[in-house]
Amino acid sequence: MKLKTLQNLYRFTDILILFFLIFDFGFSINEEYKPFRIPIYTGITLLLTTFNIFKFFLYSKHNPNRKTIRFNIGVLITTLIAASTVYYLNQHLPPIEQLMRPKIIFELGLFFYLLIRLTFFIKHIYRIYFNPAILFVGSFFILTLIGALLLMLPNVTVNGISFIDALFTSTSAICVTGLAVLDTGKDFTQLGQTVILFLIQIGGLGILTFTSFFAYFFKESSSFQEGMYMKDYTATENLQDVFKIAAQIVGFTLGLELFGAILIYSSIDSISTIDNKIFFSIFHSISAFCNAGFSTSSSSFFAPTLRYDYSLQWVIMILIIIGGIGYSFIFNSFTYLKRSFLNLFRKKAKVTTTVRIFTLNSKITIVTTSILLVVGFLFFFFSEANHSMLGHDSIFGKITTAMFSSVTPRTAGFNTVDYTQVATPSLLFVIFLMWVGASPGSTGGGIKTSTFAIATLNILATARGKKRIELNTREISSSTVNRAFSIICISLITIGTAILLLLFFEPGKDLLAIAFECFSAYSTVGLSLNLTPTLSDPSKYVIIAVMFLGRIGLLNLLFGMLGQVEQKFYQYPQENILIN
Repeated sequence: MKLKTLQNLYRFTDILILFFLIFDFGFSINEEYKPFRIPIYTGITLLLTTFNIFKFFLYSKHNPNRKTIRFNIGVLITTLIAASTVYYLNQHLPPIEQLMRPKIIFELGLFFYLLIRLTFFIKHIYRIYFNPAILFVGSFFILTLIGALLLMLPNVTVNGISFIDALFTSTSAICVTGLAVLDTGKDFTQLGQTVILFLIQIGGLGILTFTSFFAYFFKESSSFQEGMYMKDYTATENLQDVFKIAAQIVGFTLGLELFGAILIYSSIDSISTIDNKIFFSIFHSISAFCNAGFSTSSSSFFAPTLRYDYSLQWVIMILIIIGGIGYSFIFNSFTYLKRSFLNLFRKKAKVTTTVRIFTLNSKITIVTTSILLVVGFLFFFFSEANHSMLGHDSIFGKITTAMFSSVTPRTAGFNTVDYTQVATPSLLFVIFLMWVGASPGSTGGGIKTSTFAIATLNILATARGKKRIELNTREISSSTVNRAFSIICISLITIGTAILLLLFFEPGKDLLAIAFECFSAYSTVGLSLNLTPTLSDPSKYVIIAVMFLGRIGLLNLLFGMLGQVEQKFYQYPQENILIN
């Protein structure tokens, strides 16, 4: 009874912290009330510390939750010590200013504490009701609504924002699309840009990845169903390694984004027009790796100061490619390189590869990605020589621009050219690249490279009269082929329906611009022919739905809704259907 009462008080305090942080961040407060915020932060932190200490001693010694509670206590006590230290180090300042200095410490500490609490709350929901597809869709939907509400706070935007625009921006961020009805750099404050960045990070990795990361970090038990879902998401063969890999995904992502931010900062250090270079570097590193396409620059990388910064563009391209190639291939490559490197120093006891490091899925991914990148580069290099690349005098500049134009349509959404000035054949090829998208198990969208490869191989096999797809002494299962063609059909039906609706709601708009917009939305790319800001409210709702369906995958939603069918142990006689 004591534990239940304490847990209810605990949840009430979490809600209290959440509302206080929202009020503190999102609303302007009169100067006379600002000094009272630090005592409130201190009181909340002390109250939470007391609750956690009581809860720690109420649990038995063998309860796995004790480790989580111990970590929470550590976070809260560290926050109090850090805030107190900052306060005493600024004794030379006036009392009011001295009192305000620890504010950022309390905000970061309590935000991190709430993040841990949120992930374990979601994990608790997975244990109560587990339908992977429905929960995956539900988590994205709830996060989208939360993001829209946060973007409507007064301090988040410069001149305010309507609900439809907030919902559009939140959906575009959580679905890592990049389409924007408002100027991210001018219409949002730095707080608003931070909210968008947080939504991009959560949307790129997925909420279950975060819950699995904390489960592995705290060595907490996880359900078998949750492990099966993470096994599919991470493309892991061994069920025992899925939560370890989820932790590696989070660690690798944050580490690479930090490294990318450092490289971006070094490439823009001499550009005086960028005000906050550190925030610019962090924002674009996360946006590039997550294939989001959001930029604090009004014209993305087409801005005069960024258009000719080729070193910056290569950093962005590398982040896009790594983020879009899939974690499975990245970790397989790391394992292979590590073994090869260690074998160089081992004369006798060399590590032999008893299992395949590079699976057939990894091989298909890297071959298809390489072909698309090379073909795209060659196409843009020659087709745009007299169009979008006229402003680049050097060969290296033309190569960089052509390569960037080949990389970014694969769900990233950045641009170094004005797509309204691009030739029509190039726009059609961009639509094709957007439709194919990134690789499975990555931060990108589209039908995926493996789906396109399987469909192509099936066409070649059918043309040769073969009933099976055989590749590298392996046979592709019929269920994989059926799933690939289902994804292709669903994507074309969804995009076609969206085009018809936009033509109905936007009768004066160009067909190519509308088709470009719909393909970009479904594949979560973010490129646009300047159509997004001019859309009417009904059209915005259509694009919101297309972005959402493209990110979650309509096939996954149908599996969740219709997949619970009884297994049949009989088979009807087969009959051929005439197909010309």
